[in-house]
Parts: sequence; C-alpha cells; structure tokens
Amino acid sequence: MEEDDADYEDYYNTSEDPEMEVPQEEDPEQFDFECLATEDVERLFNECVEGVCAALPVKPSLAKLLLHTHAWNAKEITVLYTAGASKLLVDSRIKPANPPQTEAQSVRGCKSVSCSVCLLYYIGEHFRALACGHYFCKECWSTHFEIQINQGITTMMECMGQGCSLLVPEDFVLSILNKAILREKYQKFSFSDYVKSHPELRFCPGTNCSTIVLAKEPQSKRVTCKYCKVVFCFKCGSDYHAPTDCDTIKKWLTKCADDSETANYISANTKDCPKCSICIEKNGGCNHMQCYSCKFDFCWMCLLDWNSHGSEYYECSRYKENPNIANESAHAQAREALKKYLFYFERWENHARSLRLEEQTHQKIIDRINEKVMASEGTWIDWQYLRNAASLLAKCRYTLQYTYPFAYYMETGPRKALFEYQQAQLEAEIENLSWKIERAETTDRGELENQMDVAEKRRTTLLKDFLAV
Repeated sequence: MEEDDADYEDYYNTSEDPEMEVPQEEDPEQFDFECLATEDVERLFNECVEGVCAALPVKPSLAKLLLHTHAWNAKEITVLYTAGASKLLVDSRIKPANPPQTEAQSVRGCKSVSCSVCLLYYIGEHFRALACGHYFCKECWSTHFEIQINQGITTMMECMGQGCSLLVPEDFVLSILNKAILREKYQKFSFSDYVKSHPELRFCPGTNCSTIVLAKEPQSKRVTCKYCKVVFCFKCGSDYHAPTDCDTIKKWLTKCADDSETANYISANTKDCPKCSICIEKNGGCNHMQCYSCKFDFCWMCLLDWNSHGSEYYECSRYKENPNIANESAHAQAREALKKYLFYFERWENHARSLRLEEQTHQKIIDRINEKVMASEGTWIDWQYLRNAASLLAKCRYTLQYTYPFAYYMETGPRKALFEYQQAQLEAEIENLSWKIERAETTDRGELENQMDVAEKRRTTLLKDFLAV
C-alpha cells in the first residue's frame, strides 16, 4: 500500500471503529416510495387537474395539457398564467400566436363546405377545428387520429393544418373517435405519457407488472416493487446501479455492448494455476482459489499468492495509469485505453459471474438446511443465519460490481484514491465472507456473523461517501 493510502487506515482499521457505525436513519440507500395501482394514479391526475381548474379559468382537458407540458407543476402553471395567460397558452401550444380571422359561426352555419383534405362537401355542422381555426370534416379528423394512435402518438397529436403545431386536447379527440378499441388505446397511451412526464412517477419495469412507483424526491435510489419484486433505479428505470450514477452506467453499458467481442476473450471461465500451471475452472463466487492439484492458494483476478494478498488488495482492484501516456503515440494511447477498459471490464464481469455462482451456493444452503431440519439437527430459525449470510453476500457483491464503472470514469486524484481504497476494503471483506459461506459447515456461527457485520459496514460506508442521487 502506498503512503497516501495509509491515511485511510484510521478511518477503516477495525470493525469496532466508531466511524464504521452507520445508524439506520443515515442509511445512504434509504428511499421513501409508494407502489400504486393504475386507479390510484388516475385519481392523482384528476386531483391535479381539479386543482388547476379551481385556480385558473381553463377546461379540464386544457388543464391536463398544461400539466403534461409543464411536468405536472401546478404552482409553476399558476405563476405563468398570472404573469401572462396568453403567452402561457401560446407557449404550451394550446392557443395560436395569431388568432384565426374566420369566425367559427360563419363556418358552422354554412349549408355546404368543402373539406380541404378529402375535398368532399358537408354541412358546416360536420366540421371541427381547434383554436387555430383549421376546419376539417369529422371523418378526416377521425382518420388522422387513428393513424396517430396506431403509431403510439396521443398527447403530442397536432392539428392537421399545414404548419400548425397546436396540440389536440383529450376532449376533442374523444368527441371525434367512435370506435371503442381506438378510444381505449388512446386513453391507455395517454395515461402512459402522463406517467412518463410526471417527475414523481415511474413505471415498474417488471414483466407484465402494471405497478407505478410514486416518490416525492426523484433520486437515483433503489426501488423494490411490492408486487413483482423487481429491483430498479427510480431515476432512470434501469437495474439499480449504486454507486454509479445514471449517466455513467448508461455510458458504461453502451461501451460494454460495443466492445463485447473485444472483451470476451479475457472473460474466460478458466485460468492456469500460477504455481503448477494446471487448468482451473472457477465454479464458485469466491475469488480466493485453491488449486485442486498443488493446493496453492491464489487470487483469481491477479493470480498472486493469497497469503500475502490481504495487504495487497488495493493493488489488485486499482488500475495503474501510465503517467506519461499523453506523450505517447496515438497507437500507444489507443492500446493503453483498451488495456484500461479490459482491466475494469474483467472485474465487472467477474463479479457478475460470481453473483450467478453464489446464487447456486445459496440454493445448496437452503437444501442443506432442509436436510438438517428433517434430521432434527436444529430448526429453521437456528439455521436462518446461513440464508441471511448468503443474501448479504449477494447484496455486497452487487454493490461491488457497480463500483468498477464508477472507478473507470473517475478522474485521477485524491477522491479516486479514497474510493479505490474503500473499494479494495469492501472487496477483501466480501471475499472473506464468500470463503466462509462456501465452507459454512465448518465455519463458526459467531465468526460468520461478525464477517457479515464488517462487510455490510464497508458497503454502507462506501455508499455514504460516494452515492450520487
């Protein structure tokens, strides 16, 4: 460990360190949210619309349009309306900047009018127009709506008039559509648009799950659906990715997808023992490997002797930048960039693989507990600590996996040095926990529970210092 890293030892030296204690109320992943059904959200929308209608002289359909185009911020709408009602309606594409010169009554009162779309003649009562005054027959409006709806466009449907961008309100659409299936599809798509435009709402990404999550603070925090149990980030809707922020994980996943073929060769499941060179397959989640032939203990990632690895974990998880790379050729810089990416990708992919392997271990633990209970060797409660340990291991390793995209995009400096130190400490405790769980039959319960406590404190402290919301 380098001299600068020694400064962190007082902060993270023992499991009894008071700095490691993280009170429940200071849990960095604490997030208040509520799982709602469709009817609950519809009620919420209606209350918002009623509130705007009570404060301003606008129809419900226009109030809903205003709310949709202003992220459901009723206070902002009221302020803007008070400052200039006409400007608000024009900016929201509800009212035209230049009012139509043709009076509505003059068109509606005509006995025969030609539709500029289908060129057929109808009585004036058969025509409809928005505030822009672009009149078309109801059949043409209906066809226009049907085409838009089948393309998934509802709340952003515009007037058919050439160059006109006025939005079509809900009541206007429903007064024209007479096909029940189209009306149902329109309302379904509109509802989806309203949810997506509301900053405090997020659809659960679970398969066939209709739950909608409500959170007063739209942060990139973990949400677990009450019904389908899917875990996701509230802010972006993707898999939960702490401590990496939403934009960074998006960049990382895109890069991994683009460079997947390049990285595949380095993600093999087998490596040679560094002592006897026999081929070894990784069949567990723990990175503490023991050669089945020569019994040499080594680290799966860096292949160094495990006995001395405890003091060198920081070196194993940290990428060593070339300080003179800026002065190298373009080819050398490209090679260095690939080397850096592969370093982080290998560790990212390794922990993802370990999670899958440890899930198998978790199932073996459950089966083993069943055997012991059936043999009257204790009750389910007596053996529950093993299941808790396996669950905590998955939780910690999941966080550790997402520290690597975070580190990859971090700029070199004191903050990155601190992060890499914490990352290495967490990784060391996770591997110790994994090793003990895979040998649960011979592991002392008190020792295992103590290791669980230390690992979770490492994880929580890292998130407390680096979780971006």
